[in-house]
Amino acid sequence: MQDNLQITMDQFLPLRDVVFNTLRQAILTGELKPGERLMEIHLANRLGVSRTPIREAIRKLELEGLVIMIPRRGAEVAQITEKSMNDVLEVRRAVDALCVELACDRITEDELVRLKEACDNFEQVVNTGDIKQIAQADVALHDIIVQATGNMRLVQLINNLSEQMYRYRFEYIKDSSQHGRLIEEHRMIYDSIVRKDKDEACKAAKIHIDNQKQAIMDQLRLERTAR
Repeated sequence: MQDNLQITMDQFLPLRDVVFNTLRQAILTGELKPGERLMEIHLANRLGVSRTPIREAIRKLELEGLVIMIPRRGAEVAQITEKSMNDVLEVRRAVDALCVELACDRITEDELVRLKEACDNFEQVVNTGDIKQIAQADVALHDIIVQATGNMRLVQLINNLSEQMYRYRFEYIKDSSQHGRLIEEHRMIYDSIVRKDKDEACKAAKIHIDNQKQAIMDQLRLERTAR
């Protein structure tokens, strides 16, 4: 269990939902690692709550596929599989291509400025080596493109998908050998949008996802071989 796992109270949410959100975020960001056991008593003590909201949260996480129940072992964080990754990234590849295409037509001058700043910020944050900050900077950059589409249905769809993407984003970003490629791909996407070149923007967005997919797949296979 990670020592920095902490609960953040929200006066507008029931305790069971706060506990669920806390554990869910910990799984998505890798604080709770694939295969890690989720022991009710231990989690309750760490978060300062009773076992009841922990038990309810684990059930909900199981329904989302983030937790699995193992006979005689109990609950543990679900492994990242190639199938689950493929399912998410296939959708992500399609919607990212749509987003950059729409952004070419609809992005404002202010959003272009913010997108350039986000690219610069990502490069600076990469130099810190802080995985969580790098992931947040990556999300912030892509969020500007998504918002630039002006399509609220698309924004909602991607917000839901992004939560599932977080696990794979961390798997990719923690490999520092990929950071230079990420910076270059972001620049390619930005330059294409500036030129309003839809074909190049879509191509760059798809390459961006394809490279992530291959890198994560290689890492999963490497980890499986090392076991």
